[in-house]
Amino acid sequence: MNDMSFQTIMTPAIPKIAAAREAKIIASAVDVHYGDKQAIKNLSISIPDRAVSAFIGPSGCGKSTFLRSINRMNDTIPGCKVTGKITLDGEDIYARNLDVVELRARIGMVFQKPNPFPKTIFENVAYGPRIHGLARDKQDMERIVVESLKKAGLFEEVKDRLTQPGTGLSGGQQQRLCIARAIAVNPEVILMDEPCSALDPIATARIEELIHELKENFCIVIVTHSMQQAARVSDLTAFFHLGVLVEVGDTDVMFTKPQDKRTQDYITGRFG
Repeated sequence: MNDMSFQTIMTPAIPKIAAAREAKIIASAVDVHYGDKQAIKNLSISIPDRAVSAFIGPSGCGKSTFLRSINRMNDTIPGCKVTGKITLDGEDIYARNLDVVELRARIGMVFQKPNPFPKTIFENVAYGPRIHGLARDKQDMERIVVESLKKAGLFEEVKDRLTQPGTGLSGGQQQRLCIARAIAVNPEVILMDEPCSALDPIATARIEELIHELKENFCIVIVTHSMQQAARVSDLTAFFHLGVLVEVGDTDVMFTKPQDKRTQDYITGRFG
């Protein structure tokens, strides 16, 4: 492949499915280093609002590294350096005067393994609103908790157990509790790093159904090793390989007519 054609593929445009939506997150020429190792190389992408964007690729290709860069979780890793520009609604999230605590309230995170706090179900959800001062009083807090559990599709299952430990729930319920906890602070973006990898097929189907419902109100970005999951839940798919964003586009097009041979080889199982 010549340099010109490679550059054409490497300069992604928002796909047709996102054309009616504004870009919520825009990354431009982003590099991420862990010490001497470069994990992300010259990455540029537009992520649309109120849609699901999936990052796929083999292990160690940079997709989780970039996901963590979106809410500055990489700040906590010694020796990690992020250059280039990432904006949220046009605001540079790496600007020196930016409040990182406020940023992480705007950009929620759900991890691979469910990680409820060792607190009651109620307190798991109430934790964020309490530390951010979002509830005016006890009644307002109860409203926030109930609404968040309902949005996460969990309230009917736990409404009689709100004072019991969140750690006593099943794996799928714990993950939905973590989603309720993330949305309780009214974020604009929800990042999900392999949210179903520790779950059984029934729990996975429930989380995927929930993702479909949540995209009506949130910008959702999901990292997944499952191409089938990406095809089921996402509007936009981005393929990473060796720290490079190889290709990005409408999910249906990516899985039927990929432009880059590396994408085709990965999707058809030739490597990965």
